[in-house]
Amino acid sequence: MVIFFKSIDPNFIIYVGKDKYENEELIKYAFPIDVWFHVEDMSSAHVYLRLPEGITIDKIPDDVLEECFQIVKDNSRDGRKKDKVSVCYTLWENLKKTASMEVGEVGFKKQDDVRVAHGIVKNHDVLKRLNKTKEERDVNLESEKDSFNLELSNKKKKFYEETVNHKLYNNLLIFNK
Repeated sequence: MVIFFKSIDPNFIIYVGKDKYENEELIKYAFPIDVWFHVEDMSSAHVYLRLPEGITIDKIPDDVLEECFQIVKDNSRDGRKKDKVSVCYTLWENLKKTASMEVGEVGFKKQDDVRVAHGIVKNHDVLKRLNKTKEERDVNLESEKDSFNLELSNKKKKFYEETVNHKLYNNLLIFNK
């Protein structure tokens, strides 16, 4: 069961693995447009933020980032007890998983692509609002990823066809002059 939270901005989807085994599935089947959040240097949930089209990791609104920080802090066995934690986040594509790693453990392909937010303190109001929206759902992660990849492939194909047809048309106009 994947846990979903409704963001203050409905264009974003926030989801969380229920345990380390589900985190392993999320690591495997997250989308390239997903941002991964984790309390730095502590055990915590893997929180994912699905970015809407046209939004990059650097353009995530502050209130949406705060939601992810709060969820990940609150879902860390040790982090929830601390006054302040640091939260690291990066695009899913930057996660590195090797066979020698523990279940739910990840590394990074490029450390420079990891952002860290320091001094994250518990925000009761944000957590209260988010917890009212908490919903557990059975999700076929593999099927969703396949559908996403197919849609992405179709968009790329359409873009390519439109670009090639436009260039061919322009070349015909030039040739016929």
